[in-house]
Amino acid sequence: MKVVGLRANDLFLYCTMKDLSVIITAGGIGKRMGGNFPKQFRLLAQRPVLMHTIQVFHDFAPQAQLILTLPAEWKEMWAELCLEHHFALPHEMVDGGKERFHSVKNALQKCTAAKIMIHDGVRPLVSNQTLVNGYQALENHAGAIPTVELVDSLRWVGEGENKAVNRSDYKRIQTPQCFRKEQILTAYEVDFSENFTDDASVFEKAGFPLFLFPGNEENLKITTENDLLLTEFWWAQHKSNSQSSK
Repeated sequence: MKVVGLRANDLFLYCTMKDLSVIITAGGIGKRMGGNFPKQFRLLAQRPVLMHTIQVFHDFAPQAQLILTLPAEWKEMWAELCLEHHFALPHEMVDGGKERFHSVKNALQKCTAAKIMIHDGVRPLVSNQTLVNGYQALENHAGAIPTVELVDSLRWVGEGENKAVNRSDYKRIQTPQCFRKEQILTAYEVDFSENFTDDASVFEKAGFPLFLFPGNEENLKITTENDLLLTEFWWAQHKSNSQSSK
């Protein structure tokens, strides 16, 4: 987001986003992609995926506090990659825990801002509009998460039976999941549960309501080789469109 040419509402956002902490989680090994090399360190447009993700948030909110959760055994590799790719954007680091829940819980203790976004490090194509939507949602809501529509038909599958369900009753959930600090800290006072699939499920378990806001289709979580290929395609399309609009 550039200062020059901002609309009044965008200027308000730019000036106040220093009151924002962003937690970027990067603890997955990527077993479904094969091998033991962390998927967040795989290359996208000649840079590790994780660097692209951090760059997106820095460009969106240059004054925001950026916190990266990373397993202790990968910190040396990350430092080497930063040197190799001349990556010097400021960010704090927190040791990742056994589960994503523990990593986020550790990072929350470092957050200094009243508004917090928690994002998967392997979602480098989150759009600026999705980030604006999430930030603005926290003006009126204590918790808000991005969603996109389902396009495939759905079926409920039980033991020995299955049946069609109405896909309009369901949404796909993305990140960044956005929270006010006081409420998300309260939510994370509980012990880990296998039912905690994301931060929203922790927040909901504490009794707090969630607001849904529009995400973007390209905000894909890279989990498989096909996901990486699709992300590379979308990345190329985005760059092509950006250059043609200049």
